[in-house]
Parts: sequence; structure tokens; C-alpha cells
Amino acid sequence: MTQDTSLRFREFKMPDVGEGLTEAEILKWYVQPGDTVTDGQVVCEVETAKAAVELPIPYDGIVHALRFEEGTTVDVGTSIITIDVAPGGGDAAPDDQPEAQTEAAPVAPAAEEEEAPKGRQPVLVGYGVAETSSKRRPRKPGAGQGVPAQPAAEGAGSHQPQAAAPQSPAAAIQAEMNGHGGTAALPRPLAKPPVRKLAKDLGIDLATVTPTGPDGIITREDVHAAAAPAAAPAQAPAPAPAPEPVAAAAVPAPVVAGTRETRIPIKGVRKATAAAMVGSAFTAPHVTEFITLDVTRTMKLVDELKADKDMAGLRVNPLLLIARALLVAIKRNPGVNAAWDEAGQEIVQKHYVNLGIAAATPRGLIVPNIKDAHDKTLPELAQALGELVGTAREGKTTPAAMQGGTVTITNVGVFGVDTGTPILNPGESAILAVGAIKLQPWVHKGKVKPRQVTTLALSFDHRLVDGELGSKVLADVAAVLENPKRLITWA
Repeated sequence: MTQDTSLRFREFKMPDVGEGLTEAEILKWYVQPGDTVTDGQVVCEVETAKAAVELPIPYDGIVHALRFEEGTTVDVGTSIITIDVAPGGGDAAPDDQPEAQTEAAPVAPAAEEEEAPKGRQPVLVGYGVAETSSKRRPRKPGAGQGVPAQPAAEGAGSHQPQAAAPQSPAAAIQAEMNGHGGTAALPRPLAKPPVRKLAKDLGIDLATVTPTGPDGIITREDVHAAAAPAAAPAQAPAPAPAPEPVAAAAVPAPVVAGTRETRIPIKGVRKATAAAMVGSAFTAPHVTEFITLDVTRTMKLVDELKADKDMAGLRVNPLLLIARALLVAIKRNPGVNAAWDEAGQEIVQKHYVNLGIAAATPRGLIVPNIKDAHDKTLPELAQALGELVGTAREGKTTPAAMQGGTVTITNVGVFGVDTGTPILNPGESAILAVGAIKLQPWVHKGKVKPRQVTTLALSFDHRLVDGELGSKVLADVAAVLENPKRLITWA
């Protein structure tokens, strides 16, 4: 009896890891043909227009073929790797076709090998589609593809499965995971690959998680909810001290001797950033205000906090107190924490603060944000900042971490720059630029003395924030940094 090879070989497709993005570039393969993989194992790293993301495979088996080389940009929904989920079964593999057929009908690397039959239902990207027939035909090869794929497998003869009735998305995924027949398999929890990896990293068994997504799909929030009770009894260890923030320099393109120009493709994070900045600059009317201030007391408080046992192991630097000062200013002037809804012709007032921190990485500028920063204590804010910076440096910032920001801080002072006129993040109403903190002559108590001085710049959307409100916010931030006791009296 021969098993249908369409059940033996699984095609893992490029998932939509960025909530609506249409393509991603394969940065690195962690596996090669012949390697054994397990469910949840990371097989490659891809870069979307928002971030670099590691992709886990949802199958156990052996890598049969990689569909694309590193550096190739692939559309979402296109097969990128083939897994043999039943190795050693004796069935004809896709590359075991007669040579004459191989020459007559090669399969394009990126092409889907199957003709869309009637009755297919859309399912989660990355898990394929429900099939009503096992018949396949190769498509004509496309231009500019990567690693050559193997010829399509032969049909399974008389042992083809019967056509199935149209299935719901959940049922289609379940059928795919259970192997399409034979002995009934235990139900497999439904979740996208990034959610499976999150569960694996947190040590959560997806079978124990209660799904809240559509059609019984487990979401990231479900996994975090399942992890919270388990993490509550134990005291989390303090993270290791992190170094002071240093922006990562962009990696220059190699220079070939004798060339006068180098052309660098615009793609990934840099392409998305450029589009967002152009859209923001020509949509929201920007206004920027500046203030120069004495932060000597704040710098002394930073030194005291570093020695405080309650802050042991946490990232303590001027940016921490600047972030806290901005949160206090927003609390006193909540109108600055809003968004302009052009379609609905409404101003959306936010009653939470997702604080963005701009970070320069080799792939371009990214702005991850600290969710609900307004509710965090100073140690919690320090821990969140440390994790955010560390993740950005490693290039592991997820798309979810960069969504939903309300206001942003950009620290140009790490480059020795005094100030700037920052452009708003799309959908936000304000961004605070922090300049370099330098020892300068300053009139203090009637005498000229050397003091720690910096310049702040606040850009805001003048549709939402008028001059009075913007000035109050900037003045409040400066007042807190000049006299940090206001962190207590104004909190």
C-alpha cells in the first residue's frame, strides 16, 4: 500500500509575522537539507519591514528542501521549506521522479506546486490550505528565484483520499496537523508559529492554554495569561547589569577598489522607516520647541540610585529619569497623549502611555515601546528599559513590540549631539529629543559655576497640540529634571 506523498511532505509557508505585511527577506537559514527538526524549532531568521524575526517550524521530520537562498525576498504565503514528516516510509520523494519528467517539467523554487481546487478554505498563513484532492501539477518556473526546488511528486495511484467537504479554518488547520487521515491523532492546539515559539520559550504547554482567538486559535495574550500564574509564586531574579546605551552603527556596504559609487537596495526596516517618515512629515504639521536646563541634581540622583539596593542589577541612567519625567508631564497634561483619526474625524484621547524608545540598529531605526509605562514603578520601568535596549541590540525586537506607541523619546545625546528636530512616529502626537549632557558654565544661585547642562526638544502634531499645551509639557519635563523632588510631589 502506497502513502500519498502529499501527506508525507509538508510545505512551510512564509507567515505574516508583521500583522498585514506582504513580504519578508530570508536573512539566515539555521538548517540544511537532511537535518532533523522538531515542532517549535527555529529554522530561519527573516526580516520584515518592521523587524527581524525567527521562524519556528510546526512539524517534526527531516528537511527535504530549502526553497530560497539567504538574501531572497519572499511573498507571504509562499512555501520556503519542505519537511519530510514520515522519513523512511519508502514512498517516492519529490526528487525521485524519472529524469525525463524532471527535464520536461521542472518546478519553480517559489511556486506553489498545487493547483487550487474547489472547496479550499483560507487558514492561518504558514500552515498551508485544506485540500480536497491529492492531485498536483507542476507550474512553470518563475524568473529570479532562489534554490531550485525538486520536481513534483507522482500521484498516489488508486489510494487517493476522497474529496472532503469545505472546512472551517480551525478544522482545516486541525486536519493538516493530524496528518489528514489514518489513525486519528490527538487534537493539536491551534497557534501561529511565533506564538508557538513564545510558548516554548516560556515553558508553556499549548495543550493547557485556553484559546480566545477566532476559531479556537491561541493568541500571544493567551500564552502570557497562562504563564502569569506560574510565574507569580517565584521571585524573578534580578537581571544582570547592562552597559550604558550605545547606539549600534549601521553596517556600511563593502567598497570595491576603483568604484566611485555604491548602490544599496532600499528594503526591510529602512524602507518602512522612510515611508513612515515621509508620510508623517507631510501629514502632521510639526512644531518643535526647545529648552536648555541644568540637570546636575538629576545626575546626582542617578548616582544615588545606582548605589540603592532596591535598584541592584537594573539599568539606571539619565534616560530612566527622563522617561519618568515625561510620564509625569503627560499625567499633568493628558491632552498631549492623543491621536488624530482622519477617517473618523475624531481626536482619540489615550488613557494609557506606551512609551517608545528610538533605537538605531544595523538594519535601521526602530521604535519599540514599553506597554503601559504609566503604571510601572521606577524599578519596573528600569527593567523594561533594559530589556528593550538589549533586545534591540540583538536584533530580536518583534513587530508587536513596535506597535501601539503613544509618545516617543529619542536620545541623540549618545552621539554627542546637542539637540534636533525629531519627526513624529506615525499615529503619535509628540516625540522628545534628548541632547548630550555636558559640563558647562551656568549661573547657579547668582554665581557662574560648572553645571551639568542639556537641551531638550519636543516636536508635536499641531492639529492636536497647540503651543500652550506643548510648552507646558516641555516645561514640566524640564522642571522635574532640574528638581527631581518633583517626581514625588507631582506623581
